[in-house]
Amino acid sequence: MKQSLAFAKWVKKSFLKNSKQTFLSIILLCLISIVLEKLLYWLFLNSVWLGDANACREASGACLSFIREKFVFILFGLYPREILWRPILAMILFLTLLFYSLKFERWNKSLVVVWLFNMGTCTWLMYGAPSDKWGGLPLTLILSSVGIFISYPLGILLALGRRSSLPIIRVFCVCYIELIRGVPLISVLFMASVLFPLFLPEGMIIPKLLRAQVAIILFAAAYMAEVVRGGLAAVEKGQIEAAQSLGLNYYQSMRFIVLPQALKYVIAPTINTAIGMFKDTSLVAIIALFDLSLTTKTALKDPDWLGFSVEAYLFASIIYFIFCFSMGRYSLALEKKFVENKA
Repeated sequence: MKQSLAFAKWVKKSFLKNSKQTFLSIILLCLISIVLEKLLYWLFLNSVWLGDANACREASGACLSFIREKFVFILFGLYPREILWRPILAMILFLTLLFYSLKFERWNKSLVVVWLFNMGTCTWLMYGAPSDKWGGLPLTLILSSVGIFISYPLGILLALGRRSSLPIIRVFCVCYIELIRGVPLISVLFMASVLFPLFLPEGMIIPKLLRAQVAIILFAAAYMAEVVRGGLAAVEKGQIEAAQSLGLNYYQSMRFIVLPQALKYVIAPTINTAIGMFKDTSLVAIIALFDLSLTTKTALKDPDWLGFSVEAYLFASIIYFIFCFSMGRYSLALEKKFVENKA
């Protein structure tokens, strides 16, 4: 009873506070109801779960049988079907360790060792087939996760270098950050895919996947560096002076005093950059890497299943949304743990 009264008070306070707010709330509620009703009929009640393309064309709802037919290709691309257990097991290991690592109490040096071992195992599993056969969700997770994990510490080093008192290091970091931030990721990917091989010795070949991964890391590191630099600027100068008065050197001051505070200040923009990076991995499609977006687009080219792009891209969008929304919620948990509780 108390919960019902509390809910009624919250509704009145949030949506029925005055006549204008009540009118707008009713209008929006009607519009939402109409949209949800149409979506319900299209996606569930009138959709085709079983059947071929002809059955879908005769129906007025979504063609979910297209997703059922192309599910494996969208998720795994050209990976050989007879050893499909390898990318499936690799994703299970990766996601399991990822969920295990969410609790702050488990953050220690041994977890880093476990992550390195896990990434090595996942790489070994994926190499059951050549890297040009990798595709779909596993490829997207590889490009984004490796990119985030490596670009973050590299961005910290660049941010520290940009604030360095050594002119050579400072100029190099400034030039690198501004140059990378001044060009789109597409240009960096094209240079890594097309121009970089021209400078290699004759006969030396670096896989396209590795070149794209390095390009994503270098690109994301520049943005991470600016995020971290904002956190460093937020730390009061007196903190550094106090550390020096205690006899701490530069490394100790940064390791124990400055960086722990700076990185807490920029949790939200750091996760925001990571989310953008996760979505930007779809750009590798322009250099013919079969990530989730390209496998979805390729599945639509099947002449027997033409005309169902809405269902295909909706399915891919749901996958992207799940990962991005999860990162956003985890960002709130990190802020609550390290920032709000310390206030």
